[in-house]
Amino acid sequence: MASVRCFGALNRFLRLTPCLLPGSTGFSFCANRYIVTSGVMAAAARKHINWDVKDNVAVIRINSPDSKVNVLSKEVQQDMTEVMNEVWANGEVESAVLISGKPGCFIAGADIGMLEACKSAKEVTEVSQAGQELLKRLEKSEKPIVAAIMGSCLGGGLEVALACQYRVAVKDKKTSLGTPEVLLGLLPGAGGTVRLPKLVSLPNAFDMMLTGKNIKPDKAKKMGLVDQVVQPLGPGLETPENRTLQYLEEVAIQTARGLADKSLKRTQRKPDMMDRFLKLMNTIGFEYTQNWFYNQVRKRVIKQSGGLYPAPLKIIEVVQQSQKFNNEEASYAAESKAFGKLAMTPESRGLINLYHGQTACKKNRFGNPQREAKTLAVLGAGLMGAGIAQVSIDKGYTVLLKDMAEQGLARGQDQVLKGMNSQFKKKKITSFERDTIMSNLVPTLTYDNFKNVDMVIEAVFEDLNIKHKVIQEVEKHISEHCIFATNTSALPITQIAQASKRPEKVVGMHYFSPVDKMQLLEIITTDKTSQETAASAVQVGLKQGKLVIIVKDGPGFYTTRMLAPMLAEAVRLLQEGVKPKDLDRITKKFGFPVGVSTLADEVGIDVAAHVAEDLGKAFAPRFGGANIEVLTDMVAAGFLGRKAGKGIFTYSADSKERPENAEALEIVQRWHIEPKAPNTDEECQMRLVSRFVNEAVCCLQDGILNSALDGDMGAVFGLGFPPFTGGPFRYVDKYGADNLVEKMLRYRDLYGEHFTPCQLLQDHAQDIDKKFYPRK
Repeated sequence: MASVRCFGALNRFLRLTPCLLPGSTGFSFCANRYIVTSGVMAAAARKHINWDVKDNVAVIRINSPDSKVNVLSKEVQQDMTEVMNEVWANGEVESAVLISGKPGCFIAGADIGMLEACKSAKEVTEVSQAGQELLKRLEKSEKPIVAAIMGSCLGGGLEVALACQYRVAVKDKKTSLGTPEVLLGLLPGAGGTVRLPKLVSLPNAFDMMLTGKNIKPDKAKKMGLVDQVVQPLGPGLETPENRTLQYLEEVAIQTARGLADKSLKRTQRKPDMMDRFLKLMNTIGFEYTQNWFYNQVRKRVIKQSGGLYPAPLKIIEVVQQSQKFNNEEASYAAESKAFGKLAMTPESRGLINLYHGQTACKKNRFGNPQREAKTLAVLGAGLMGAGIAQVSIDKGYTVLLKDMAEQGLARGQDQVLKGMNSQFKKKKITSFERDTIMSNLVPTLTYDNFKNVDMVIEAVFEDLNIKHKVIQEVEKHISEHCIFATNTSALPITQIAQASKRPEKVVGMHYFSPVDKMQLLEIITTDKTSQETAASAVQVGLKQGKLVIIVKDGPGFYTTRMLAPMLAEAVRLLQEGVKPKDLDRITKKFGFPVGVSTLADEVGIDVAAHVAEDLGKAFAPRFGGANIEVLTDMVAAGFLGRKAGKGIFTYSADSKERPENAEALEIVQRWHIEPKAPNTDEECQMRLVSRFVNEAVCCLQDGILNSALDGDMGAVFGLGFPPFTGGPFRYVDKYGADNLVEKMLRYRDLYGEHFTPCQLLQDHAQDIDKKFYPRK
C-alpha cells in the first residue's frame, strides 16, 4: 500500500503543467534604529549594505540606492562579503538578521546585466561559482542567520534566503518566493538546485524550478520553504509598509537570539512518502526506478514545451546528477557548468530580450497625464467588454458597464463575477475582497452618470458605421476632458475618429481575448491624438496590469496586420491539401502555443474574412496567396469558428475532442490548388513564419512600430510567437536576414509576389553586420 500511495503522489506531481512563458515593485526605506558599532563606522563607503548590532544580533540591511529593487550585482556581493566578514569577526555578535531596507523587495534576483556582460560560458560559470562560494559560507556560519523576507524574494534572492539557517516571511500580497530563472532560459546558479530539493521535497522543487511560479508565504510555510510567517500591520504613525518592516525586524531579531541561545530550534520538514521512496531507491541503488521518475518528469516537460527550451531539461539533468553524486562539491560544479552553458544559448538570450521588453512596456513614455482617470465606462457587455471591466474594477477603478439590453448586461455581470469567484477559489482574494471589488462595477442601460466618467472604452461590434453612431451618441453625455478609447482589432482609428467632434481625445486600445489572461495591450495613436490622451490611455493600461506597446494608426495596426499574411498562407496550405490537424501540429512544433488552424477558429472565421478583405485592399498583392472565397463560403455556411460550434473543427460542450469539420473541408476542396513543391513540415513552417516575420519588419519600415523591441513584445505576448526566439526581430538576427530573404525569393518564384521581402529586410540581408539588436 505504501508503494501505491507513493506512486499516487508521483502521479499528482506529474499532472502539474510547466508554463514556459519576471519584475518587482517596491518603496525606498532605510531603518537605522539601532546603535551603530565601530565595525560599521569603518564601512561607511559601502553603497548597498549597512549593519548595526541590537542585543548581540547583527542586523544587516540591503538597500541599493536609486533603485526600487535590490539585485545581486557584483557590488552587492562584494558589500555582502565584507559585511559578513565583519559580522563573523565581531565578538559581540552571536547571530544575524538579513533584511531589506525596501518594504516591497527583499532581493529580486541576480543582476542580468552582469550575465549579459559575460562573453563566454566560462565567464558565466565563474559568476555562478562566486555566488556559490559566498552562500556556502552563509550556510556554514556558526552564527545563525535569519532571512527576514518582505516583498519579492526571487531567483538569487531566494538562494540567499535558502543559505540562511532560518526564514521568516511577511504574509502580504507583495511577498512572494520563487525561482524564475527558467523564464530567462537559465537555472538557479548559486546552489539553488542543491538546497531547494532538500528543503521542500523533490517534486515541490521541480514544480518551482520548472515553472518559475511564485509561492505565497502561507504555501511556502506548508512546503517548508519558510519557517515562520508574520502578519502585516495596519496604519499608524508611519505607513503600514514601514510599520510592518519594523515589526518583521523585531521578530527576526528575537528569532535570531533564540537560535543563538538554543531556546529555539528549527523544525525540520517531515519527509513525505515520495521523499522516503526516492531515498530508499537511492540507498539500495535501484537505478531503474530512479531513472523512471526523472524520465517521467522529462517526458512531461517535453510534452509541454516541445523540447524547444533547453533550461528545464538541463534543470532535471543537474538535479538528477546531484542526487546521484551525493557529493555537494560535485553537485555545485555541475550546476555552475550548466548555468554557464545555458547563459550562452540563443534561447536564453531571446528570453532575456523579452524580460527587457517587459520592463520597457511597464513605463509610460508619454509621462504622467495631467488628469488621472478614476472612473471608466465600458460600452458593450460582451466577452471583451466584460473582460475589460473585470481587469479594471480589481485595480480600483469605478466602472460603468453599459449595454443596450438587460439580458446582455446580465451576462456581462455574470462573466465578471465568475472571474472574481475564480480568484476567490484559488485563494488569491478573500470573499470580502471579492465583494468589495464587485462593488466597483456599476451596470447600466442608460448614459446617466456618464458626465462623471474620465474615459469611455467601447467594445461594440467591429463595424465602422456602428462605431460612428456610438461615438456621436456618447459625446452628447460626456464631459470635455473625457477620453474616448475604441477597442478594435483592425478598423483604422483615424476613420473612427472622423465621427468625433474631438479627434484629439480619440485613441485605440486593442485588448486581446481573454482579456483577464492575455497580457498585451496595443495602444494606437493617430496624427490628431493628443499627448495627454495617449498618456492617459497608457496609464490606464498599466494600472490594469497590461504590457503596453504604442503603435501608429494604419490598417490592422501591428498585431492584426502581422497575423493576417500567416493566416492567408495557412488557408493556402489547406487548399493545397494539408490537413488542419497537421497544420496545427506543424505550427506547434515550431513553438507556437496554439496551432494556426485552431487560431483561425478562435479568432473567428467571419472576423478573419473581414480582416482579409480589408487588408487585402490596403496591401495587395502582399496579402494574397489564398482564395478569400474559402473563408466567405465558410461564413455563408455558418462555420464561424468555436463561437458557432463549427469552423475548421467541430466543437462540443460534452467532449474535448475537436474533429475536423468535414463540411468545411469540402468547401476548401472546392478551391483546391495543386502544390508546386513537397509540403514538408519545414517548408510549411517557413512559408507561414516568413510571411509573419516579413510583415513585422514591414511595420517597422512603415513607422507603425517605434522599435524592434515593441514588435517582439507584440508578437510574443499578443500572438504567441515562440518566446524562446525572443520575437520575430530577434529571430531574424539569429536565423540571418540573408537566409530568410533567400528563402522568400525562392517562394516568390514558386507561389507569387506575396512572398516579396520588404525593403528593410532586404537591406539587412545585404549587410551582414546590420542587426535589429546590434551586438554589444
